[in-house]
Amino acid sequence: MTQELFARYSFLLDRTARKVKQYAQQQFKQGDFDVTVDQWLVLKNLSESGPMSQTELANLVFKDHPTLTRIIDLLCKKGYVERLLHPQDRRSFHLHLTEAGVAKVTELKPQVLEIREKAWENLNESDFEEFKRILNTIYQNLDGQSLDEL
Repeated sequence: MTQELFARYSFLLDRTARKVKQYAQQQFKQGDFDVTVDQWLVLKNLSESGPMSQTELANLVFKDHPTLTRIIDLLCKKGYVERLLHPQDRRSFHLHLTEAGVAKVTELKPQVLEIREKAWENLNESDFEEFKRILNTIYQNLDGQSLDEL
């Protein structure tokens, strides 16, 4: 494959990812969700994985520490997340969903699912499997890990 084709496909992948996020952000704003897409990712991961350190969360949501700190600060102000002293290391914190955070995740899950379904319209199970295979291959080429847990 030529470099020109690589560039075209890379552009297509990047453009599509940006469009999906842009569409989701637009729907979050119109739906008056009280959180952004990035804040939702933090809430969702804390909901699914339980309390964790900021470093663990940064790895899950692919955010650098300063960006994640700003997101967490906003979620703490909204009352959805709290920082609790780490049980084994008093120099660090565990991030934890509050009752309001759990309620927000429960409230938004069906709405977020509808947003995601829009992007996947007109695709069948075979399309999904091929898409997953291709993305896993690209990911493994760059990182040596698999996305099979998705």
